[in-house]
Amino acid sequence: MMGLFGHGATILLGHSEVENVSLPCLVEHFQQLKSTGVKVCSVKAGAMSSFAIDNLGGLWTWGNCPQPSNDEDEGFCFLSYPSPMPVVDFYGRSVVKVACGNEHVVALVTAGEVHTGGGDDLLCYSWGNNNHGQLGLGDTISRSKPEIINVFNQECPWSVFDISCGAFHTALLTHRKSGGGQHAHCMCWTFGLGENGQLGHGTTANECLPRAVKGLPEDAVLVSLDCGLFHTSVVSSAGDVWSWGMEKGLGLCPDASFTGDDAGDALSPIRMHCAEGVKQVACGAAHTLVVADDGHKLWAWGRGRSGVLGHGKTTDSFMPFPVLWPRPDEDFKENNMDAQNEKTKPSNQEAGKLANTSEEIEFLRSKLTLMERYASLLHVSIFRKQLDDRNLPQSLRGSGVFDIGKELETILESADDDELARMQMFYRNMLASVKDKLLKRRVQEMVKESLKSLSAGSHSYTRP
Repeated sequence: MMGLFGHGATILLGHSEVENVSLPCLVEHFQQLKSTGVKVCSVKAGAMSSFAIDNLGGLWTWGNCPQPSNDEDEGFCFLSYPSPMPVVDFYGRSVVKVACGNEHVVALVTAGEVHTGGGDDLLCYSWGNNNHGQLGLGDTISRSKPEIINVFNQECPWSVFDISCGAFHTALLTHRKSGGGQHAHCMCWTFGLGENGQLGHGTTANECLPRAVKGLPEDAVLVSLDCGLFHTSVVSSAGDVWSWGMEKGLGLCPDASFTGDDAGDALSPIRMHCAEGVKQVACGAAHTLVVADDGHKLWAWGRGRSGVLGHGKTTDSFMPFPVLWPRPDEDFKENNMDAQNEKTKPSNQEAGKLANTSEEIEFLRSKLTLMERYASLLHVSIFRKQLDDRNLPQSLRGSGVFDIGKELETILESADDDELARMQMFYRNMLASVKDKLLKRRVQEMVKESLKSLSAGSHSYTRP
């Protein structure tokens, strides 16, 4: 069963009416298929289209769908479909994954009828708009039908196991077919629009064929990948995160000067310093989220408009900050207590005491969560690294007193040149913000004093 809601101008919602809806509406087409045993296993949404993969490996699409054009000069157009329709090009095989950008689609499809699960039997297909080479087919000619990306055909030693699309670029993760494991000897490949560095090749040039990202460590075992509109992020099995692409608002270029026309784009991968144990990454239009510590922690960076970073502010973040998860407020605490009370209703005096104890424990736990989050935010702000049991400051281990000066000195001694440069830029920006604030206040005071002087002068003026 699947329900969708949002903007319906191009019939992305999968029901017959072309209307905007603010509440979930059932995609009736899949309801009708229920009696056949067909059900949705995964969904994906692009800028102007929607996709679903069913349990039989079939691919369905609706919204703006690429179609052959009646105009011989064009050869390609988009038609709007108000309800899901099958992609017949893959009949007899199984679609395992699908990704979509603004107007292009990439899919992982089995070479044969059944997916063996190892990944070596998957082929990569692409179709849609190709004005920047985002289909990876070696040209900029758009395709109305899926076409195999020949770089990763069956003879290729690399097998694609993960895919993601930005607005006009594509990123893939591969492993060697003889690597002895799905993620052994991994590489990240990108192609398409590169003007903001989202391809990670050290330039702003476009690429029409898949090209390996050389800025990642050769021994990194990559496990997760995602693209924003104009940036890309990957995660390794060791929990390391690298990002590259558009501008300072994404926190990708802490060393950039941001002067003149410099947008601060990261043209090559930059390692992001956030929590250890990151397992998954997700990119929004201009911000990034990572999941760490077995799902107990979330970190975010990028543009903070509308509060998308979840750290309680709407400001941009130039580096990863912990998301306030779960919310350490009174409502969250009361809801937890109410739920706990429902589970432990006292049936006698001992049960009542147990319930009171549980409430006190929940209250103390919420306070502890709040203090841990505050300490982590403070530590990241000062030292640019997370505070946890694995890197507990030496001064705390010995005396139980946190000596900030001594700890900062230790970090500076062990930091490499890149880390020192990032810290220098961070503190320089912080100092500049303080100076700007002081200057603004001084200007405001001077204006007030001037207004008072003018007002006093007007009152003392007398007609001759």
